[in-house]
Amino acid sequence: MMNNGPLLDMFHTALSAVDPHRAVIKAFRVENNALMVGGGLYDLELFDRVVVVGAGKASAAMAVAVEEVLGEKIDQGILVVKYGHARKLTTIEQIEAGHPIPDHAGMLGTQRILDAVRRADEKTLVICLLSGGGSSLLVAPLPGITLEHKQRTTDLLLRAGATIDELNAVRKHLSAVKGGRLAQVARPATMVTLILSDVIGDRLDVIASGPTASDTSTFADAAQVIERYKLRSEIPAEVASFLERGGAGQEPETVKSGDPCFLRTRNVIIGSLAQALAAAREKATALGWRTEVVTAELQGEAREAARMLARKALQTHDELKPGERRCLLSGGETTVIVRGIGKGGRNQELALAFAVEIAGVAGITLLSAGTDGTDGPTDAAGAIVNGTTAQRARELGVHPEVYLGNNDSYSFFSKLDALDNERHLLVTGPTGTNVMDIQIIVIER
Repeated sequence: MMNNGPLLDMFHTALSAVDPHRAVIKAFRVENNALMVGGGLYDLELFDRVVVVGAGKASAAMAVAVEEVLGEKIDQGILVVKYGHARKLTTIEQIEAGHPIPDHAGMLGTQRILDAVRRADEKTLVICLLSGGGSSLLVAPLPGITLEHKQRTTDLLLRAGATIDELNAVRKHLSAVKGGRLAQVARPATMVTLILSDVIGDRLDVIASGPTASDTSTFADAAQVIERYKLRSEIPAEVASFLERGGAGQEPETVKSGDPCFLRTRNVIIGSLAQALAAAREKATALGWRTEVVTAELQGEAREAARMLARKALQTHDELKPGERRCLLSGGETTVIVRGIGKGGRNQELALAFAVEIAGVAGITLLSAGTDGTDGPTDAAGAIVNGTTAQRARELGVHPEVYLGNNDSYSFFSKLDALDNERHLLVTGPTGTNVMDIQIIVIER
């Protein structure tokens, strides 16, 4: 039987370290009618209105803290959140919408956000709350592009295994809100953006597609992504034509560094994967595990990442003396190249591939999960596997290689859980936070 207690303790400790409410309270406070945030100070007496906008899986939890701090000082608030991620708020309105494929609700919510910041003037303080998922939830197609065009393009890129940087390079160039354009619309207001990072390197232009940050990508970059994945003939003709016009200078670029709108815009990262991994490491050490962070930049295809982690785990296992215990931590965001028609997510696929690699080796257990509590279009955050998982599944007639070949990891773990006494799927429900994925491997002799 798997002893998942230590793994779950480490995972939940990591989540607590990047709790959005806690992160906002730590970075955002009011004293003597002055708002202090990220080292900056804003005299609230200089503003006639305070408007709160935002988007992302964690934005509602962030908004709860903002309401606690500012209270009746908030004049208006609008958020676009993923379905099922809303929180109880007093002043700030929430609009639930689709993720990872944008939908009509997201488009209507984004239009209301744009209308709100468009009315802002030099005596308006706009507080923007952003977290992972914002790229899909903030959807405002540029003229000539429809929601259906963006849905189709997004789906093709996701299924092709495009990275978040690549996906956002395309989305930014089809959007009236991404790539610094929200900050541009808000000018001449003062804007402060609180950010919970879900991208490797905490790049402001990539998190939620950088609606309040200058953009370094270009139309040429977007076109190269389409060519790299050989999608030119599959994306809508209108999208292809728009990108071509942009590359020829016939459509406006995203907002670049030096634009006047950034003179009164401040972006503050209040939580990231590094904080989550540091907390998990501290907890693991307290539990008696000698701990190493393998990488905080895990990326690439999920199966390849699984093989790399399995090699590291097997090597560490071979080096252990009887009675020794090690913990390996990693985090980041992998991708899945969809070749089959199954159901799953990148963490479940990584876990299943890892289980195959370590099959038959006792003393190695992996937890791989999304910190947001969701993994692909499933109700699971990820999965937990060990050296007996693949062998036990085969004995029960559930063959891991078949399910991997069909990108059907969720079905694999669901069937295994129904037949076996152990629980492999990790179901947490929405956690309220989002700082990419975490892998925890415990190894003992």
